[in-house]
Amino acid sequence: MKLPSLIGIYMGIMAKAMWEGAVLAESDATVEIEGNQYFPPEAIRKEYFKPSDAHTVCPWKGTASYYDVEVSGKRNAGAAWFYREPKEAAKRIKGYVAFWKGVTVER
Repeated sequence: MKLPSLIGIYMGIMAKAMWEGAVLAESDATVEIEGNQYFPPEAIRKEYFKPSDAHTVCPWKGTASYYDVEVSGKRNAGAAWFYREPKEAAKRIKGYVAFWKGVTVER
């Protein structure tokens, strides 16, 4: 089985993740995989992230852990995910955070 490759590393192109008018993450060093922008851990605004007990498994990236996102009292359960200990093929995104569930990512 051929493993998917990293589609792009966006050095110098600013990406921003937003939900409910708040900037959740902003970076010019994101990694794009399968259409998702992964933000470096230092790029997220931690005040909006609450740990979740949810986990899923990707066959080539490994086990994903989730965050709930909270902005102004509104919660978006499982809207962000990351790989704490990714498999070898995805080691480049260790700890990087991606979004879904209505979070808008602009580049």
